Amino acid sequence: MNTLLIITVLVVFFALAFDFINGFHDTANAIATSVSTRALPPRVAVIMAAFMNFLGAITFVGVAKAIASDIVDPFALSTPDAPLIGSVVILAALLSAITWNLVTWYFGIPSSSSHTLIGSIAGAAIAASGVGVLNYSGFTKIIIALLASPIIAICAGYLMMTIMKFIFKNMNLYKTNKGFRIMQIFTAAIQSFTHGTNDAQKAMGIITMALIAANWQTTDDVQGWVRFACALAMGLGTSIGGYKIIKTVGGKIMKIRPVNGAAADIASASIIFGATLIHLPVSTTHVISSAIMGVGSAQNVKGVNWGMARKIVTTWIITMPISAVMAAIIYTVLNLFF
Repeated sequence: MNTLLIITVLVVFFALAFDFINGFHDTANAIATSVSTRALPPRVAVIMAAFMNFLGAITFVGVAKAIASDIVDPFALSTPDAPLIGSVVILAALLSAITWNLVTWYFGIPSSSSHTLIGSIAGAAIAASGVGVLNYSGFTKIIIALLASPIIAICAGYLMMTIMKFIFKNMNLYKTNKGFRIMQIFTAAIQSFTHGTNDAQKAMGIITMALIAANWQTTDDVQGWVRFACALAMGLGTSIGGYKIIKTVGGKIMKIRPVNGAAADIASASIIFGATLIHLPVSTTHVISSAIMGVGSAQNVKGVNWGMARKIVTTWIITMPISAVMAAIIYTVLNLFF
């Protein structure tokens, strides 16, 4: 029992560390367009994003429940004969996800924390109990959401930019840009709020999963202290800022003007919040980057840096399988000790 307690404490610690890292890794996407157009100074944008992420994170729990029970059945991970298996699986998944997030952050690549976490959970669980441990209906639903959301975001970004071009085609360019810079303050705030409603809940789901696996909780309800701790961790992580990723998303995909930034923010925030309302985890990184690509395509297809876009998409594709393999290896190593 002492060993189980130690592993569970480690899971809580690393889940909060994952949320903290997610704060400066993924939240950079939410404020990238407003920083790149100089609608907000970087420091002000980061502070605002930290507050809005905290607010969004503490408001919703539906995605947390999906993470806790839809990928694998947390009640089936551990058995009376092997009570530590579930906790070690979750610990291995977190270590894998944190490692991949730090590697991609170091190189300034906006990869998906959602993909790496979900791939890591699946990989570690399969290493422990075989493919039968996956909750196929829930896992398939999550995969479809992850794959469909960037495509929807590209279309939404394209449509939003097309509408704005039509509405403001006869407006003075200087006045329009000035107005959209002001608008971007609000769209960046909304973007950060929606990021908190979806991404912070993933760590909440992991901790809930660990409590169930340790038999200290019998439902997938998210406890109050878990919500507050995860929201605080993401808010603090956001306050550190992710300037490498801001540079990539805010300037290397396309040259962003205020109207482009506002269109991308509105399109991506709508999709992320819509996913939160139907309790589906999506990659905020994928959605925001894809919305920018859609906006760029509506503005000028040749103006999009498709080489950088391919690099980002390649990272999206390889994240889940690499994370799954890493988690399986880490689980195998941890299993030697526990």
